[in-house]
Amino acid sequence: MRPSSARIVVYGAGSLGSLVGGLLHHHRHDVTLVGRDPHVAAVRESGLRVVTPDDEFTVEVAATTEGTDLDADLALVTVKAFDTESAARDLASGTFEAVCSLQNGMGNEATLAQFLDCPVYAGSITYGAILREPGLVECTGVGELVFGPHEGGDGPFDDALETMFRDGGIVTELAADMPRRLWEKLAVNAGINTVTALADVDNGDLLSGTAHGLATDAARETARVARGHDVALSNRDAVAAVESVAEATAANTSSMRQDIHAEKRTEVDAITGYVVDRAAEIRDADVAVPVCKTTTRLLRSWEEARELRAERAE
Repeated sequence: MRPSSARIVVYGAGSLGSLVGGLLHHHRHDVTLVGRDPHVAAVRESGLRVVTPDDEFTVEVAATTEGTDLDADLALVTVKAFDTESAARDLASGTFEAVCSLQNGMGNEATLAQFLDCPVYAGSITYGAILREPGLVECTGVGELVFGPHEGGDGPFDDALETMFRDGGIVTELAADMPRRLWEKLAVNAGINTVTALADVDNGDLLSGTAHGLATDAARETARVARGHDVALSNRDAVAAVESVAEATAANTSSMRQDIHAEKRTEVDAITGYVVDRAAEIRDADVAVPVCKTTTRLLRSWEEARELRAERAE
């Protein structure tokens, strides 16, 4: 792997994928975005315009709607959780030294590993991003990318990927405890995404009032389920993570709230739906998840009413 000037495919050029890809390309790497029209068409015609809190630039980055038969050092996966298998099948037709998921929800890395014959890394990223219009992405908050092998421990490309991300202008931390980090990220998503989507509020509105209670209850439920699966995530740490991200991204519109506004399918199945499903697997303890169960049912009902998902028994 060549971290000094790497070839990177970003599969899922929505808001986050476009921001990450734009930053990496702007700073030194050769990036190809895989996404949908009209965004891809706009990037091909005029480049990708990136607006950050401190800068604004346009990058002439490659963009395509075809994700098969690609060859690169690294593939970053930024599609919605329900599209992971499709992305994995496409990427399996190409050649990569490593793949890293920067997705919301749980289970994505296992799906990627099922189809891809290369090391699979997991990532958690707290940068805020909004696709303002085709060809224009705005960074609404500078955060951090934490990554590591999805099973935990050390991986074959740890140093190369860390250098690659940092040279690409992204605040980066390499972590050996990604299973715990993924559950903590799940607690954040359970607390922030579902509550902001249902209440239609900014992330910062979760720092007080009724919304704060709902968000922190969802985080505590997620932590209890994590411990039931032998992952050491305390309630206190889960709540602190929700509050920290909500404060750092106070003015942001969460990705799930964006989905609701656009009347698109959400990632509820891989977030609070995942918490509910994993809680049911814990046989030797009574692990109640009433907030996660309620938000899951509400969001699935909203999707069903708009024919965004097949009806499902609860």
